[in-house]
Amino acid sequence: MLNHLLRKIEKKEYRIGIIGLGYVGLPLLWTFHNEGMQVIGFDIDKTKVESLKEGRSYIKHLGKNMMQELAKSNRCDATTDFSRLSEADAILMCVPTPLDRHREPDMSFIVKTTETVSKNLREGHLVILESTTWPGTTEELMIPILEKNSGLKAGKDFYIAYSPEREDPGNPKFNTAMIPKVVGGYGAEDLELAVKMYETAIVKCIPVSNCKTAEAVKLTENIFRSVNIALVNELKVVFHAMDIDVHEVLEAASSKPFGFMKFTPGPGLGGHCIPIDPFYLTWKAREFERHTRFIELAGEVNTNMPSYVVNQTMIALNKHHKSLNGSNILVIGLAYKPDVDDMRESPTFKIFDLLKEMGANISFFDPYIPKVIPTREHADWTGVESIVWNYENISKFDAVVISTNHSNIDYTELADWSECIVDTRNALNGIKPKNEIHFFKA
Repeated sequence: MLNHLLRKIEKKEYRIGIIGLGYVGLPLLWTFHNEGMQVIGFDIDKTKVESLKEGRSYIKHLGKNMMQELAKSNRCDATTDFSRLSEADAILMCVPTPLDRHREPDMSFIVKTTETVSKNLREGHLVILESTTWPGTTEELMIPILEKNSGLKAGKDFYIAYSPEREDPGNPKFNTAMIPKVVGGYGAEDLELAVKMYETAIVKCIPVSNCKTAEAVKLTENIFRSVNIALVNELKVVFHAMDIDVHEVLEAASSKPFGFMKFTPGPGLGGHCIPIDPFYLTWKAREFERHTRFIELAGEVNTNMPSYVVNQTMIALNKHHKSLNGSNILVIGLAYKPDVDDMRESPTFKIFDLLKEMGANISFFDPYIPKVIPTREHADWTGVESIVWNYENISKFDAVVISTNHSNIDYTELADWSECIVDTRNALNGIKPKNEIHFFKA
């Protein structure tokens, strides 16, 4: 059976089904399609499926051309009918893995999707989880569900592997095809099949000894970033008290050709990975009576950054003889990072909430997000619209907080139009302030 499937991959007759057509699944589907493979996308969201079929873009940084080409292709299809999973040779799961309100792993999306896959599982299927999760998920959680509901045996009747997504939305230097793929298989044949499939479209595969090792790789990557971002966020607070510009320090330190990697501070963590993934290991470590002190401390530092921003905003307003209570505040940037329309886990929402609690009137501007769409945790802001960028609108605010430094914003105009700007991203670097109480770094 394995040799037959490998030949299908070689001949590009192998069909790849991708569950979840979001920021991970959609570019993955495009990458395989772009290399001549047959692809079919699955999603419970009818709007996404219809957009893919009709060539309408719903993730801005991926562009319209990609969507239009997929819509016209006879090698691409999309559906909400999960019974069609049997048509695919490989099933790649790209579903959310959030934290619940107790900051513990919410595995409901993986469990429900695995149950759906199990009802449509057939001999020879390759099932791969790409979602970030705790080490052991594939073997301890998924395989029992797949085997029980299908009557098939993992490693014998069907193949299973884990390969973590490594997307960086909006990064022009790296797309899915250019980022090496870590792959761990349940057994040797599972690994071989998964690697051969990914090698049709990805620049390089990094095979590891098993699924839980691959799961640990992904967590390690994001824990590394979380801890180092927490470090520079803490340095920002300390250096600010010493009247030292942390950005100047980091820029100078990055000139060292070894032993230093530059991370930049900000108003907190956002996105679907870094604020969440480290706590998957923290949760799993308790099973082994181990404590992840670095991870938890980093989380504490990063979680407290929005409070620091609000406090700096209060200080900035005080210097203008104004109170935060009753002031009109414009927050620039709802997206969690520059030049994308992704607002998942954005620290801007926390800044919104804290400012509102202090009695401020909040508006926002984001060139990528015209209106706040429904979210699980910030329903109160649903439907709020971005203001129009012009002098009349900007100049009426008592203070402007730069939370996300989108590159297509004219910060020189902002500096001319606003009397009080709190900059959390060093976006005003190089722009001369009107007076000594015009710019504030936070």
